[in-house]
Amino acid sequence: MSEQFIAHLQQELESIEAQGLYKQERPLDSPQGASVHAQNWDNDLINLCANNYLGLANHPDMVAAAHQGLDSHGLGMASVRFICGTQDIHKQLEQKLAAYLKMDDAILFSSCFDANGGIFEVLLEASDAVISDSLNHASLIDGIRLCKAQRLRYANSDMADLEAKLIEAQGARFRLVVTDGVFSMDGTYANLPAICDLAEQYDALVMVDDSHAIGFIGERGAGTPELLGVEGRVHITSGTFGKALGGASGGYITAPQAVIDLLRQRARPYLFSNSLAPGIVTATLKALELLEQGASLRLQLAENTTYFRRRMTAAGFDIIRGEHPIVPVMTGEASIAQQLAGKLMEHGVYVTAFSFPVVPKGLARVRTQMSAAHSRAQLDKAIDAFITVGRQIALIS
Repeated sequence: MSEQFIAHLQQELESIEAQGLYKQERPLDSPQGASVHAQNWDNDLINLCANNYLGLANHPDMVAAAHQGLDSHGLGMASVRFICGTQDIHKQLEQKLAAYLKMDDAILFSSCFDANGGIFEVLLEASDAVISDSLNHASLIDGIRLCKAQRLRYANSDMADLEAKLIEAQGARFRLVVTDGVFSMDGTYANLPAICDLAEQYDALVMVDDSHAIGFIGERGAGTPELLGVEGRVHITSGTFGKALGGASGGYITAPQAVIDLLRQRARPYLFSNSLAPGIVTATLKALELLEQGASLRLQLAENTTYFRRRMTAAGFDIIRGEHPIVPVMTGEASIAQQLAGKLMEHGVYVTAFSFPVVPKGLARVRTQMSAAHSRAQLDKAIDAFITVGRQIALIS
């Protein structure tokens, strides 16, 4: 390989590190949970940065269900779905998920990134338009880039700007408005009632990525359409099994039957990727079963979120307001976010600094996330550590 090319890459890496933007991986030698153990680290760490909202990532019932799937259906399919990669459990999960979300049907993907990457080029052509929120997840952005439709972007949750873009796109054959249900860096909700109103006014479709809501937002945990009262008005949803529903892997699209049927014929990540592993399928079926048995985990998560938000706000931290268990602690500068995260680690709290390009420059933060598995003692210890370190680095007084 060219030495000049390698030197160029090294310069890029050095620049990233100099700006305080270099991302380090910390290997864990324990299961995911409210506390974890990092390799070469003395003590367990309270984990405040996992998407393990309901605490199911190492739940004994989930682990047992995964084992059962391995025993009954094997390790993997070694095939894509349309060749010999569809088992009865894949169909069961699709049917159960569709019923849970009150949609016609569902289709499984190896990840939600793949789901979002595969849908737009199937549904939209050059004569169509897709209108996307400016803070949408990278998977939506990348998926939209793959299609030939006219692409428009509206300012985050700015309904006047969305209406302007809908008017601009009125000449298109079909119009699709796409938004995250929960914006993952801020923990804020999309204004789905207003989005649906505008979409209906201008004859547009609505798609919601509900990855940070499925399983725990809404009365049944059916996500932001349920919470915001627009079930039946959102036409397509995508989501993941890699967060609240066990934290493993896998994603999905739910939609009207014709949409799902066409995706089975033409969605490239579906046609050219191995089927979801049987153990993940049976564990996800168990997760949906647990959700149907009661709201205790959702209620505990909400209680933990309210408590953490209240105490951190009272301590003087700049917290993005909201009700979601994503609780960003804003620092502004990337170097301060890195410093805060590093010192919290020394106090037994595992968090991660987020900076450009994951968030805009000047809006660095430590994004904390609550779990139903966190005890009150763990939350108190973590908050006390935040206060101690926050004062040390002059983030709070």
